[in-house]
Amino acid sequence: MRLFGIRGGVYPHDRKSLAANAPVAVLALPPLLHIPLQQHIGNPAAPAVRRGQLVAKGELIAHSQGAVSAPVHASTSGRIMGIGSFPAHHPSGLSAPTITLRPDGEDRWHQDIEGVPDPFALEADEIAARVAAAGIVGLGGATFPSAVKLNLRRKYKLHTLVINAAECEPYLTCDDRLMREQAPEVVDGIRIIAHALGVSRVLIGIEANKPEALAAMGEAARPFAEIQVVRLPTRYPMGSEKHLVQALTGQETPARGLTADIGVVVHNGATAFAVHEAIRLGRPLVSRVITVSGGAIARPANLRVPFGTPIQWIIDHCGGFKVEPARLVSGGPMMGQPLPSTRVPTIKGANGILALTAEETRTREPGPCIRCASCVFACPCGLLPLEMANHTRAGNLEGAVKLGLMDCVGCGSCSYVCPAHIPLVRYFNYAKGEMAARGRAKQKQTETKRLAEQRSARIEAIQIAKREAMAARRKAAAATKAPLAAEGPSEHRAEPPSKPRSEARDRAGGDV
Repeated sequence: MRLFGIRGGVYPHDRKSLAANAPVAVLALPPLLHIPLQQHIGNPAAPAVRRGQLVAKGELIAHSQGAVSAPVHASTSGRIMGIGSFPAHHPSGLSAPTITLRPDGEDRWHQDIEGVPDPFALEADEIAARVAAAGIVGLGGATFPSAVKLNLRRKYKLHTLVINAAECEPYLTCDDRLMREQAPEVVDGIRIIAHALGVSRVLIGIEANKPEALAAMGEAARPFAEIQVVRLPTRYPMGSEKHLVQALTGQETPARGLTADIGVVVHNGATAFAVHEAIRLGRPLVSRVITVSGGAIARPANLRVPFGTPIQWIIDHCGGFKVEPARLVSGGPMMGQPLPSTRVPTIKGANGILALTAEETRTREPGPCIRCASCVFACPCGLLPLEMANHTRAGNLEGAVKLGLMDCVGCGSCSYVCPAHIPLVRYFNYAKGEMAARGRAKQKQTETKRLAEQRSARIEAIQIAKREAMAARRKAAAATKAPLAAEGPSEHRAEPPSKPRSEARDRAGGDV
């Protein structure tokens, strides 16, 4: 198959050999699981359990709220110990709504869990509904509810499903191991997704540095003519959704648009495995494979981890730290987020826990820009990173937006190649966050103004109704008095009422 070129990109040392040869192991349950209610893009889930309640593995413990949301299920069987706040899996370290579950050690699945023997007999809407009920989100890191993507068929004319199995971030090998060990299940999930989308073509993109995964997936997909496994060049950020689609199809996604605009939907390989489990076995998403790696980790590993497991429990399982890490990262080193502590729990979007040494982080003091344009050549989006950073430093965020700030995918290629070690991507992340905050403030102001106008309109309507009611009452009162007033003086006087008979007799002096 012919591949198409993409702009920019870099070639970092992949360091995948640290964990690539470690088969997936099942992590033992910790004493407590802290399961966050916000593990996806969109509205947080709402608790559906109470303190002290006994739950089984896979039982619903929090409802989804709204179209873009996802439910949360018990990662194992046990007792609900509390519903409150706990430090979030986020750089801020702020607390977030969390359900705390104490495992009972039985790891017993809920009795109502039941799969479908023939998923291809289901209607597309039924598959999407089951995927939504299973709480499946994009496991490549974006955590967008997968059912929303499955329903794109209603709005767009789709023809191709692309499976993002590039796993281009250094260190990460969780998708690699999943494809090596459970390729038939991954391919089955891919076919179910394709059936739900109604597409006739499937492209599975895997980077060339994963030969075993390429072979396993190729063998599993061989019976299905519509599926093609494609060997991608090892180049970062090949796993970026829009760049992957461009490399495979030659079609460029419109700026700030969706790949669905050109008839393509992208899902992750691990997401496909979760769809297989949800439809075939009826199991909701309660765990995932995570790579634990980095120079500071004693024994790098790939582990299937229940959601809510504290990071420290995972690190202890891997032998702890060889040296004190300079940086603890959730995800990959290029686009991952720093973790505030090892106390925070794992979530659906965390595909890696990296403990990096000072040498690995390449932390250096930034120097003055030498105008080498390395960042321009490395940017896969064709942007001008230095100029956007200058506008951001000067507080001119609108100028940065005009230069394409919102088209930046935050891959970090510009920062990686900068010889002056300028943290360009940090400026862009700050600017995006600030613009988002301004947008929310503007939306809040607009909403407040709208509510104030509605209130004024209601008050005015009430006053008008009162005036109309008062006018109607006056009119009715006037109508009842009008006949008497309209009679005026009469030509014939009405005779006075006759006096009583006794009074007439007295005046006549006797009998009348």
